[in-house]
Amino acid sequence: MALSYFIPTVWSETLYRELDREYIAVKNCSRDFEGDIKNVGDTVKIVGVSPVSVFNYTKNTDMSAPEELTDSVRTLQINVAKAFNFAIDDIDKAQATPKLMKEAMHVAASALANEADKYVYGLYGGVAADQTMTVTGLSTSDVINALLEVKQKMLENDVAGNEEIILEVPPAVASKIVKARILNGTDNTEALDKGCIGTFMGFKVYVSNNIRSSNVSENGETLKYYKCFARTKRAITFAEQLNEIEAYRPELRFADAVKGLHLYGAKIVYPKELLLLNVNVAASDD
Repeated sequence: MALSYFIPTVWSETLYRELDREYIAVKNCSRDFEGDIKNVGDTVKIVGVSPVSVFNYTKNTDMSAPEELTDSVRTLQINVAKAFNFAIDDIDKAQATPKLMKEAMHVAASALANEADKYVYGLYGGVAADQTMTVTGLSTSDVINALLEVKQKMLENDVAGNEEIILEVPPAVASKIVKARILNGTDNTEALDKGCIGTFMGFKVYVSNNIRSSNVSENGETLKYYKCFARTKRAITFAEQLNEIEAYRPELRFADAVKGLHLYGAKIVYPKELLLLNVNVAASDD
């Protein structure tokens, strides 16, 4: 692919498609408020309305004046800017045009997606204490009870019983869930998204290496606690923009180079629909 044939809109769309394929945390967010993002510090307005009251209706009786709904606006700030900048030597390019550029875009998308997913999982610090459940020494035999407690908490928070709940865990927790043999899979591989290992009781279980963790000293022992999420898809809103995709020729190289800028931000907008599972995994199931 020669530099003269580089079309920014085409490669932006390619990068967007690759990002969507790579996302796990971001994929499970609401994306309804992307807005017009141009710079770090821009804001996205998230508009909501007040609750609607329900009353008893009496036949042949006039109703009261209609209730006036008020709107509410929450602000999501675009506070992250990530960039990439790579070059493909003319000799390499001649041997693999245009596959090399496509592969480079795929690798760039994977790196950007990893950073964005880490950012979303880093929102665990904003989860309230009453929306946090701690499990120490999780074993295979504990998995069902732990998930039942999560389900109960979601129902108590008025999350509909038929609402799909996303459960995001690291490999160490996923291993316990798989060993418990409770997941429902499918023969249709397209039905399971990237990162999804199955479903259970309305949970769609995803595994990611980007789940955050922290070490806690207890009784002279250091324990690792994973910051797992259980949430609806509207609990967190994510907004992004690939602000610049630009091709150029480096002055001191015989190469084509591409640089890009990825702007985004995320916010917990339905806090009662996000549970933080603070999970420490047992060393063995013996």
